[in-house]
Amino acid sequence: MPDRPDFAALTRGQVAILGRLNSGEAGLSVLQQLVALAGESLGASGAAFVEAAADHGRIIVATGVWAPALGRRVDPGPDPVADLVEGVDATHVLAVGCDHRGRTVGSLHVCLPDEPTEEYAIVLQLLAGLVGRLYGLDTGLPAHDDPEPDADRDLWVAVTSHELRTPVTVIKGYADTLTNHWESLGEPGRREAVRVIGARAGELARLVDRLLSAASEEDGAVGAAPAGPFDLVEALREAVATLPGDLRERLVLAHMPEGLPKAYGSRDSIATILTELATNAEKYSEPDTTVEVCAGIDDDTLRFRVSDRGAGIAPEHVEHAFDRYWQADSGHHRAGAGLGLYLVRRLVERQNGWVSLRPREGGGTVAEVRLPRA
Repeated sequence: MPDRPDFAALTRGQVAILGRLNSGEAGLSVLQQLVALAGESLGASGAAFVEAAADHGRIIVATGVWAPALGRRVDPGPDPVADLVEGVDATHVLAVGCDHRGRTVGSLHVCLPDEPTEEYAIVLQLLAGLVGRLYGLDTGLPAHDDPEPDADRDLWVAVTSHELRTPVTVIKGYADTLTNHWESLGEPGRREAVRVIGARAGELARLVDRLLSAASEEDGAVGAAPAGPFDLVEALREAVATLPGDLRERLVLAHMPEGLPKAYGSRDSIATILTELATNAEKYSEPDTTVEVCAGIDDDTLRFRVSDRGAGIAPEHVEHAFDRYWQADSGHHRAGAGLGLYLVRRLVERQNGWVSLRPREGGGTVAEVRLPRA
């Protein structure tokens, strides 16, 4: 580790960040730049920011050795990220709380090669102050909002009514057409009507599953299959086989190595998780593009990724996408109820895993799920 922080890099980075703040920029993209600056100026092997919630924290920005932990929920404590990476010496982790108007908004962490000196602590405190200022702008942060209970209930009723009405209306309309115009439609017309009814019935069934699952989560009814060791690649291949035909044809199993160690969790949940991630990728990408699925491993976890080549996700949306009912502007693509990614995160975290989204290099979005090794 250098004898002292890189003050030249710190100065340059501060000027760039202050310029963005003074021009009105805010949100997660600026926070990402701040965390990267902490790592660069302190010569850290990794840097992370944990956003505080009522009873837990979540890593919403991470670089270097902590990058695989992006999206992970962590318990409150003196340093909730120190022991997340194998081989990291907790005495070399420097952490500083980030406050705004007396309220703790999160904590900033760096992983250093040696025990930090006072100069390193001063620099991190300086950057933590900028984080507090960023949260004070009240634009794009916190990454997760806590809606008022009444507003949440009203939105639930509105979303449910709208999303159920749409496929039901289409199904009824085509069923009436078949009943009243069976002969005049001819064989091609009848087949097309039946195809549309089947597709919308499938959408309706998936929507009802989401709504029931979300309601069960709120009531504390877990209903999950017992956790245990399972073959992740095998489970993914089986899950792909259950996808709707049109979506299955777009999927490319890019890297699915055999012989990986077992994952630990609920094998039955993989089909639901993959369906939601693949459906989301399909929704926000053009019909002639592919959706890739790959699997892999690191020291502590097994992972799989679902990657599309669509419009991509803005940095300020990568966490809001997991909020219940939240939806990005889907342009000409048909939006859903905003429950899919919310349920994915709940299912994955129930298995002591975590899920994250990030922009894909060259365009598109990558969804990554990590599960513990058995």
